[in-house]
Amino acid sequence: MSGVTPGRRAGWIGHTVLALFAAGSLFPLVWTAIAASRNTTRLAQTPPPFWFGGNLLRNLRIAWTDANMGTALFNTVLVAGTVAAGTVLFSTLAGFAFAKLRFRLKNLLLLLVIGTMMVPPQLGVVPLYMLIAELSWTDRLQSVVLPTLVSAFGVFFMRQYLLQALPTELVEAARVDGASSWRVVWHVVFPAARPAMAVLGMLTFVLAWNDFFWPIIALTQNGNPTVQVALTGLGRGYIPDQSVIMAGALLGTLPLLLAFVIFGKHIVGGIMTGAVKG
Repeated sequence: MSGVTPGRRAGWIGHTVLALFAAGSLFPLVWTAIAASRNTTRLAQTPPPFWFGGNLLRNLRIAWTDANMGTALFNTVLVAGTVAAGTVLFSTLAGFAFAKLRFRLKNLLLLLVIGTMMVPPQLGVVPLYMLIAELSWTDRLQSVVLPTLVSAFGVFFMRQYLLQALPTELVEAARVDGASSWRVVWHVVFPAARPAMAVLGMLTFVLAWNDFFWPIIALTQNGNPTVQVALTGLGRGYIPDQSVIMAGALLGTLPLLLAFVIFGKHIVGGIMTGAVKG
């Protein structure tokens, strides 16, 4: 008989598997940093480099200047933060209405909301661009923010969560005590929905940060670019400098990683709180 208990053996195997998955997940980021520290000539050689070079700061400085990265980062933080906050707020309100309130045609409206998820977003590009052109919003941040302030997925997600996490009796008790609809939302709905709101906010922020399709249509690289739009300027030219492109991608990724490092503990804590209450 071995001196290692089955529980300890399972724990060791589990930690090994998690370490391998973590290494595989971090490899693209590490490789981006390695490529950003080299030059295009070395990246074209075989085998490719697997350790850092000495050009990282130089390539970062070129990418920051050529891509107008300072403005792009500020715009992206503003856009992603506003979209995430708006989506969380409006989706929570709509999800609460569909989950706990009674009104005519509720089920039909919910089906219509879910049905919009089946429509490819590419189909609405032409009329949406015609609308923002009519409003003179081309190359302005509101053209990216306003069309995405609420999502059908967010409404459905919050509705499903509140169906289980928010007892109907609690809402009725608040109304019996004389609470208005807004007080019920503020003091009852928001505290109960906080874990789901954190998850939805995180997902929405990441999607808005990485969005490329609509911003490249509505914005320009020299006007009010987001990070993804600004990075397109680095790939132009007869022979694009791949190391500078990688440096720009690294600059666009680091703020997102920093946000996860700062707020990740709170997000996971909120998820675990919701799981324990459920």
